[in-house]
Amino acid sequence: MIHGGGPEINNWLNKLEISPKFENGLRVTDEKTMEIVEMVLMGRVNKHIVRGINKTGSLAVGISGLDGNLIQSRELGDGSHGLVGEVTKVNPELLDPLIEKGYIPVISSIGSTIDGISHNINADFVAGEVAASINAEKLILLTDTPGILKERDNPNSLAKQINLKEAREFLKKNIVCNGMRPKTECCIRALAQGVKAAHIIDGRLEHSLLLEIFTNSGIGTMINA
Repeated sequence: MIHGGGPEINNWLNKLEISPKFENGLRVTDEKTMEIVEMVLMGRVNKHIVRGINKTGSLAVGISGLDGNLIQSRELGDGSHGLVGEVTKVNPELLDPLIEKGYIPVISSIGSTIDGISHNINADFVAGEVAASINAEKLILLTDTPGILKERDNPNSLAKQINLKEAREFLKKNIVCNGMRPKTECCIRALAQGVKAAHIIDGRLEHSLLLEIFTNSGIGTMINA
């Protein structure tokens, strides 16, 4: 399980009178913001998720992309987003023994360079790269939107199933935009690296994960090759 924590980060930034800034769906991250991102993701959000999973009887282990050089990164693009990074390498050797023993790794989406510079990385991109690195059967993204819409302003135009070609076309025509853009891009990249299917699911719906994955109810968007 890979997580971000945008709303909680914004909450703490506002408490410290730091204005959150976004460009193309990604947070612009200076050094002061990065300190808050690490504190919130690696501490508060990660452990909250771990406690929740453990209460169900499953066994969760909280880690970050910094642990064991799990997520190696570099500066994103031209550096206009500050300390926002992109994944260059995933070290699945850290995850394999945990998964084999029945533990659920809960990973906060922070990576670092070889020199130890931390990067704030979009959790969707981290999820896609981790899924590819462990040869996952499915990549599942839980969000607070219905999924990919064929018409941007029409919530009843949900695309229940599309292929890679259609997904790329949606991006090209800017039908998919804002926060849904990185989600779609990470699905495309994961599928291109061997993951068989990617699902974008509205987590606000009760039992949405079970309904989408196990009953094929089509309440979200599935992208396949």
